[in-house]
Amino acid sequence: MRKRSPSLHGNAPDRARVAVLVIDVINDFDFPGGERLARRARPMARPLATLLGRARRAEVPVIYVNDNFGRWRSNFPSLIEHCAASRGAHLTALLRPESDDYFVLKLKHSAFYASPLELLLESLGVDPLILTGLTAESCVFFTACDAYLRDFRIVIAPDCVVSGDASRKRAALDHLRSILRATIRASSHIAFPARGRRKSRRPAR
Repeated sequence: MRKRSPSLHGNAPDRARVAVLVIDVINDFDFPGGERLARRARPMARPLATLLGRARRAEVPVIYVNDNFGRWRSNFPSLIEHCAASRGAHLTALLRPESDDYFVLKLKHSAFYASPLELLLESLGVDPLILTGLTAESCVFFTACDAYLRDFRIVIAPDCVVSGDASRKRAALDHLRSILRATIRASSHIAFPARGRRKSRRPAR
């Protein structure tokens, strides 16, 4: 069996105990119901920005996982530019990624489907995963299911997750808690390790 490189050949040299996934918050909300969802997402932006700030200070990796919105010739910086001039401008301004953050473009609801996320998490050595973003009953939900199938422990901050409908959000979180054994914990009660990220040695070439 081929031995895997522990650091993706130097492209992801960090090691970490925990990571925060930020799902679809860089968003133009240009879809049916998008205007309503954008309004519901605004109160989430502040607690999520605070959580991400604490994660970065603790050197916990922040991983943005985002739809490509069908823009197949796009990349993450161009998506940020696009969303900064859209209904999602408020979220983009408050939650814009920083230079040390990771990002993954996804094609479907789950952050794991046909994306390099699993390989990145394996390289980082992460467990558990903290899930945040849009929406509780869709992309966050499917990502949590795929994380569970891969034996990750799951933590979800309900004040950092939004849905187009409050009842669907409650139902989704209840299901994730009872069936997937996810920990549902307010972002202010999530504690990070004193040093969540540590540099690993790059393999010899």
